[in-house]
Order: sequence, then C-alpha cells, then structure tokens
Amino acid sequence: MTKFNQKNILLVHPLGYRKEAAGRDIARLANIVPPIGLASIASYLGREGINADIIDCYAMPDSDYFIRDYLLTEKPGFIGLSCTTSSFLDGIRIAGLAKSFLPDIKIVFGGPHVSALKKRVLKNFPVIDFVVVGEGEQTLTELIEKSPEEVDSVQGLVFQDAKGETCFNGYRTKSINLDTIPFPAYEKLAGYPKVYKLPIFNYPKAPNSSCISSRGCPYACSYCDRSVFRRSFRYNSAEYMYEHVKYLKRRFGIRHVIFYDDQFTFNRQRIEDFTRMMIDRPPGVTFNCAVRAEHIDLDLLRRLKAAGCWMISLGIETGDQDLLAQHHRNVNLNLLREKIHLIKKAGIRVKGLLMIGLPGETEESINKTMDYIFSLPVDDINLAKFTPFPGAPVYENIHDLGEFNEEWEKMDCMHFQFIPNGMTKERMEELFQIFYKTHFLRPRVIWNYTAMLWRSPDSWSRFIINIADFLNFARSNKRLGFT
Repeated sequence: MTKFNQKNILLVHPLGYRKEAAGRDIARLANIVPPIGLASIASYLGREGINADIIDCYAMPDSDYFIRDYLLTEKPGFIGLSCTTSSFLDGIRIAGLAKSFLPDIKIVFGGPHVSALKKRVLKNFPVIDFVVVGEGEQTLTELIEKSPEEVDSVQGLVFQDAKGETCFNGYRTKSINLDTIPFPAYEKLAGYPKVYKLPIFNYPKAPNSSCISSRGCPYACSYCDRSVFRRSFRYNSAEYMYEHVKYLKRRFGIRHVIFYDDQFTFNRQRIEDFTRMMIDRPPGVTFNCAVRAEHIDLDLLRRLKAAGCWMISLGIETGDQDLLAQHHRNVNLNLLREKIHLIKKAGIRVKGLLMIGLPGETEESINKTMDYIFSLPVDDINLAKFTPFPGAPVYENIHDLGEFNEEWEKMDCMHFQFIPNGMTKERMEELFQIFYKTHFLRPRVIWNYTAMLWRSPDSWSRFIINIADFLNFARSNKRLGFT
C-alpha cells in the first residue's frame, strides 16, 4: 500500500489544450501570467505547516513528466487543480493521469468553473474527490488537516458522504482578511519571473510580474463570473500593497507590475496612501491598473502618475449605451470619454477593454463601438469575444438570447461560442477582424507602437523573436480581412 505524505499537496495550473499547440498559440506568446491564486494558496498552506508545490502547465506546456516524477517521488496525499472553464477538461485529464500513478491520491478541484457548477461537477466526473467552492486558502487547509470522517464540517466543500450522496457544505460564513495572507509563493513557480510575460506593449521594463490587491467587485454586470467571490469586495491595505511591491523588487528584481484588480481605485483613501508611499519612498517599480470612470479624477490621476503608473485599463465593453444598460453596466459613455481624456492629460497610457457579441449585439451596435473607440485617444485595446461562463448571471437564460455552443475547451473569450439572435458566426468573425484591422492601421496607433521602440524595448524584442508566428496568424485570417 502506498504511503502518502498527507501534509503535502501538488497544485497544478492546467494548460487547457494539447501541448503541441502551445508554440503556435498567439495569446500565449503575447501573455503568460503567473497563477497568483495558486501561489497565494501555497504561501498560506506553507504557513499552516502544509507543504504545497506548484506545476504551471501553461508556463511549461510539457509538464506531464514533471507531474509524474513529482507524484512518484513525493507521494503527496492530494493534488489540487485550479481551472477555468476552458482548462477544466485538461484538468480532468491530469487528474486521471495522477490516479494512474497513485490510485488513492485525493483529487481536489477549485476555480471559477467548479465553483459555479458545484455538485454537477462531482456527479459527472467521478475522478474528482472534492470541489472547493470559492476561495481556497482556508477550505483547503481544513480539508488536508481533518480526518476523512470530519470533512462534512468543512465549509465551502463539495464531496460524497458515506452513503454516496453528493453534498455541498455551503459557502464559508467568514471571508479571509487579505492582509493576513503571506505574499504569494512566487518562488514555487519554476522559472519565475523569466518565463512569465505581461501582455506585449503593456509595460516599459522587464523583468515584470502581476499582482492582485483585492478580491471581488461591488458591481453587478450580467456577464461577469461571480462564482468565486460572489458579491463580496475586499482589498489589501496600502501598507500591504507597498510592501508587496518592495518585496517583488528586492527578491526577484521586478521593475514593473500589473495590478489585475477589477476596481483598483474604488477605495480612494487606500490609493492616496499607496501613492504617497510610492512617491516618498520609491521602490523603483512602475505599475498598471484597471479603474472605473466613476472612481478617478485629475488629482488622483496625477498622483498615480507621480507614483509610477504607466498604463490604465478601463472596461468600456461596447460603445452602444443601450446595450450597456441591458447588461447592468451603468456607465455613461460621455463620462467615460471625459475620463479617458483626463488620463491622457495626466500623461498615462490608456487601454480599452472591449467585448463583441454580447446578447443583444447587432451590426449597428458593433459599428457604434468602432466609431466610439476610434474617436478616443486610446493607446491599446483588448477586444474579447463574449463568452457566457457558468458563474455569470446571463448564463441562466443564455439559450433564449442566441445560439450557444457550450464546448468548454473553446470557452476562452477567443472563440465565438455564443452568437446573438439575428447575427451569424461568419459575420461576427468578419466584424471582429475588421475592428482590429481598422484600429491597428490608424496612423496614430502605428506611431504609438513605433514609439514602443524606446518606451518598451523588451516588447519589441519579443515581437521580433516571434514575428513568424504573428505573421502566420495574420495570414490565416486573410480571408476575413485581417490583412
């Protein structure tokens, strides 16, 4: 009988598709973000006396061998897999692989996909032993520390009881104080920070990394996945944020970070305190953040600039005011225009976050979005293909709103799995490519990217090294008007 190390867990971030395709994945070439959630869990478990190691298959696609060797050598009692919808089935494959090496190892799944589907996951995929719903630190710690007879007392857990019934213990009644969590265990990520790459042309210097200083969002947009944090919104203190940035510089030589918070400036006092520290005691690190128009003004933007803010992202989503209202995205496009001009006035780059294919989308609304965006001094855009995830409110009646092909592996915001009523997939693809082509061929945008030669030389180096892959991607889209 295999002797397991019950106080040891291997945490895995699946790739999400065949490893042979990784080298041709343009999204991956342009952006490899460290799995901060797993690194946070690993640091928390370590403080509680539980060893947690991480294998990031997205950063290291040929990781099956590492997983096998780790399991056979260390014999951990648990393997935990954190999955999005698109990476879930690859996670199931890895779980089966783990069981083939260690039949009695306990398989634990977490992340937004399983947090949304809960019991359905355990019923349909018997290789899974436990599902962690919501945040993982406390639930996973209790699961590992308790005996099998005590798991029914662990909040936030889906499991099978002694009678074979699938049970959910309910959400945790008390959320964790984010300042009590140690800094993420970046050192557990093989090759960090070198193998991780922020979005190309989205940073001035390397090495760089990402941070998260809050969890959740106080707003209720119909398309946002709320399965993990639900309606909660919590954030680190300014002191914690500042020390985190200093730690990244001191320990790993990081020179730029992107804060992937949904609402970085929601608590103004926190950001005023953080910027004061960054200005008074500069750590030599610049940063990006994401904001809502309602929570910025010129004074705050100037403080952010002085503190080292290089780029700000705003969730514009669509330039059709009626469509925004349909999805509870209560943004005034005139206010948004005003705030984008203020960001530029403060000397900060602007990135617009957009979606195409929302329920209710029409060719007219897409044209409105293009007209709106191209009238603004936006430096960069990220145009996603709307995907109805199981944890989003709109998912509940999505089949009434259009044609939905729920093929999980392609639900990554890079495929049109949902087509709004009145539209066709072919036309959606055409409009998507026209949008990008028109944006990148504008003289102002061309000059902007030319300026990256001295503003972000590392981005240009990456682009030149991978230019063949980028050109092949462009040629493959020629029939759709991309070139």
